Amino acid sequence: MILFVLAYLGGVLTIVSPCILPVLPFVFARAGQPFMRSTLPMLIGMAATFAAVATLAALGGGWAVQANEYGRYAALALLAVFGIILLFPALSDHLTRPLVSLGARLSQSADKGARAGGSSVVASLLLGVATGLLWAPCAGPVLGLILTGAALQGASVGTTLLLLAYALGAATSLALALLVGGKVYQTMKRSLGVGEWLRRGVGVAVLVAVAAIGLGLDTGFLTQASVASTASLEQGLIDKLQPQKPSSVVMNGNDGGAMIMSGGSNQMMMSGANTMMQAKPQAAADTLPVEGKMPPLDGAIQWLNSPPLSAEALRGKVVLVDFWTYSCINCIRAIPYVKAWAEKYKNQGLVVIGVHAPEFAFEKNVDNVKKAIGDLGITYPVAIDNDYAIWRAFDNQYWPAHYFIDAEGRIRHHHFGEGEYDQSERVIQELLAEAGKQNVAGGIVDVKATGTEAASNQNDMQSPETYVGWQRSENFVDTKGTVNDAPHVYSAAEPKLNEWGLTGNWTVGPENAGLNDKDGSIYYRFHARDLHLVLGPNADGKPIRFKVTVDGKPPGDSHGVDTDADGNGTVTGQRLYQLVREAGPVGDHTFEIHFLDPGVQAYAFTFG
Repeated sequence: MILFVLAYLGGVLTIVSPCILPVLPFVFARAGQPFMRSTLPMLIGMAATFAAVATLAALGGGWAVQANEYGRYAALALLAVFGIILLFPALSDHLTRPLVSLGARLSQSADKGARAGGSSVVASLLLGVATGLLWAPCAGPVLGLILTGAALQGASVGTTLLLLAYALGAATSLALALLVGGKVYQTMKRSLGVGEWLRRGVGVAVLVAVAAIGLGLDTGFLTQASVASTASLEQGLIDKLQPQKPSSVVMNGNDGGAMIMSGGSNQMMMSGANTMMQAKPQAAADTLPVEGKMPPLDGAIQWLNSPPLSAEALRGKVVLVDFWTYSCINCIRAIPYVKAWAEKYKNQGLVVIGVHAPEFAFEKNVDNVKKAIGDLGITYPVAIDNDYAIWRAFDNQYWPAHYFIDAEGRIRHHHFGEGEYDQSERVIQELLAEAGKQNVAGGIVDVKATGTEAASNQNDMQSPETYVGWQRSENFVDTKGTVNDAPHVYSAAEPKLNEWGLTGNWTVGPENAGLNDKDGSIYYRFHARDLHLVLGPNADGKPIRFKVTVDGKPPGDSHGVDTDADGNGTVTGQRLYQLVREAGPVGDHTFEIHFLDPGVQAYAFTFG
């Protein structure tokens, strides 16, 4: 119940948020009309539409966002007509087109209801629906948190109710504004006798608001001009909704791992496996705090290398839970240490559990995961967490993430991202000693990782993880961006550092770009020792040949494990491919991968 109350309060705060300002003229346009028949239906329409559109935006993917954009255009046109009719009432008799006619009925419904007894409920409700479509993209930190939970938890009645609570809170604040503003409005009409001019003034305000929304000024200029900010108030509510981890997380380069989702301005961004997120060192192992109770391990769709495990059955054991996904380079580089700990301490009471939580859709394929754990040599239990049930139970946000649990079932330490392996192993030793294990093995494992599992060259890496799909794409060489969800022929350009581009006929979707014809390329200007690209064949699974060049030449000794010295390679499955490992000094280089066959799907660049 507290979540719904806080979501409602977060909605109430929107009345002093800059994003609500463009909506206010539409609300004040109902001033002087019966509350039950005019204002209330409009507010209900706004709240219901907002909850529905926000739910679709969170759960329905890119198509829902596009649908919302079309709804915005229709609503802008409808409300522009409404404003024009307020400004020039006589025009309503000359407008015959369906949209204009509907706008006329909406704008004049209250007057007709007063003069002829007709109901304005339906018209006001429709006007509220139109206004709600405009209001839906206005998303503050609280709404962003709700959308984050919606995306991770999937469709549910609870998600919609939380969004509805937020919308009702905002509708309440708008109703109060109308109550106060309406009295001022009516007093001005009575005292000045300029009712018609006030009507026209409202029409002008509506048109200005429509123009502001259409030009994007409602989230730009208004944010700068607003005299009231709700950031600190809403952040306080966020702290109540989602307490922070005991150890803070700091940015350190771009080599660790994280999953970050944020809602705002009608977008949701999910950042994956190549953002360095490292926990600050905690106190010494002998003073490890208790961070909470180990949550259940329920909800995995399947367990590999083991029958299903439960928190209760693991009492008396020290447990390491490793959240990972198989195309995440940071997870891959951490796995040799996790495997070494599992082997070293398995006879002394340590149980390692890998929780595979997918980032891309293809990682939900259990056969793909089975092949990956075979290739990586993972023999400890792996829970397939395709529905993010265990992820949510741990309130986790990162890949990789390690949680250390003592023999009493309490979380005593956590670490996000790569690194600090020595400290993590000492935590394991301390927890085993606490559990009464005798002669716990000392020292630190000596991991000699090679290939993609080798540690990154963090000190000389200047290129960030870069997604190819339009939903999270950045730094495309053409400032106009990609042509989304439609075939398009791209031409080569000259990239600056960390810019990338395409050549040939590609369809760029929300998660990946697919090559429609042979002889297509992807290029990237990078600065790092290693370059990786997550690739996969299309649905038919046919192998796709490719050739890699660095600065226009074969890579030679700088080829990766998935290419030869001439740059030749083949995409045979959906996974991460290491294409370059610089043999000499690291510098700025232009990478290009040319595909000789159609059908490849490209997801994300990562570096090391």
